[in-house]
Amino acid sequence: MKRRTLMAGLAGAAAGWTLPARADDTFGSKELIEAAEKEGSLTYYTANFAEVEQEVIKAFNKRFPKIKVAMVRAPGGQLITRIKTEAAAGKLAADVINHSDRGLMLELQDLFQDYAPPNAADYRPDALVSPKLWPGVTLGWCIAYNTQTTKNPPKTWMDLIKPEYKDKQIGQVVGPSGGTTWTRIMFERQVLGEDYWKKQAALGIALFPSGAPTSDSLVRGEISIAPLLYNIIYTKIVDGAPAEAIFAPEGVPIVPYADGIPKTSKNPNAAKLFMNWRLSKEGQKFQIEKLGNITSMKEPPALPKGWDPKVIKVWVPKFDEFEKLRSAWLEEWNKTYGYRQ
Repeated sequence: MKRRTLMAGLAGAAAGWTLPARADDTFGSKELIEAAEKEGSLTYYTANFAEVEQEVIKAFNKRFPKIKVAMVRAPGGQLITRIKTEAAAGKLAADVINHSDRGLMLELQDLFQDYAPPNAADYRPDALVSPKLWPGVTLGWCIAYNTQTTKNPPKTWMDLIKPEYKDKQIGQVVGPSGGTTWTRIMFERQVLGEDYWKKQAALGIALFPSGAPTSDSLVRGEISIAPLLYNIIYTKIVDGAPAEAIFAPEGVPIVPYADGIPKTSKNPNAAKLFMNWRLSKEGQKFQIEKLGNITSMKEPPALPKGWDPKVIKVWVPKFDEFEKLRSAWLEEWNKTYGYRQ
C-alpha cells in the first residue's frame, strides 16, 4: 500500500470520527486506569502498517491522553526474530506485541502473561489460539473491482471462475505470500470446491507478490477484479479511486491477529489498558469504520459498507488444519497456477 494513498484515506476517515459516550464500554477498573496513567507510557511492537497503527494510537489517546505510546514497527519475520533475540538476552522492551501470524505467536506464548479483556466473552473462541493472545486486529477478504473497466461486477466468489473474466482480467496475490493469503487459499479449497483453483487458473490469472501492487494495478485498470484484504482497498476507495468492494455470500475469510502482553512488561497497567481499549466495542468500531478492518467479536459493533449480516458470514480457518495443510496445499496451488517461487 502506497504511503500517500494510505495517509490520504486515513486522514479523511479520522477527521469524521468522534468519541461515543463512554458508558457502553468497559476499559478496566478505576484503579487500573489510574495505575496506567501513573506509568504514563508503553512500548508497542507491531508487524502491521505503521501509518495504520499511528491512527489507532491517536484514537486511543483521544480517550487516554496521559499515556504515550512508542511504536516499534517491523515486518512479520523480522519482528519475531527481534522478540526472540531480546527475550533470550533478557531485554525484551515491548509492553504490547501485535502480530498477524497466530502460529508464530503461539510458539512464543510462554513469553506472555495471563491476560483477558473485560469483554472477553464477546469474542469468538475460534479466533483465539491461546488465552494469552487476543485478536486486537482482524482483517477480512473481499472482492474488489474497478468501476470503470468492469461491465458486469462479480457478486460471489464463484463468479471468479466465469469464462467472461478470462485473459488476466482477474489478479490476485500468490498463495505463498503469507498467512493472510494462505487463509484465502484454504477457504477457496474447503468452501468453494477442490476444483476451484483449476477452473480459475484456466482463465489466465495475473499474479502479484502482495496486496499493495495488486490494488495499485486494479486502480490503474490493468486488471479489473481482485480478491483483496478489505483494509487495503478501503483506503483507496475513501481516497476516491475508481473501485468498489463486495463481501460474497459464500463467506468472508478473516485473519485474526494475536496480540499479547509480555511477562517482562515494564508498564503492565498501561499495556492492559491499551489492549482493553483496542478490544473494546469502541476500539473495534473505530477500526471497522475508519481503517477497513473486520472484527472477531461475535456481535460486531459496526458493519462495513455492503455487509448484510443476514447473508454475509465470516469464515475462520481451523487452526490445526491451518498449520497442518499449508505446505502440501500451497505446493499444489503453485503447480495449478504455474507459479515458481
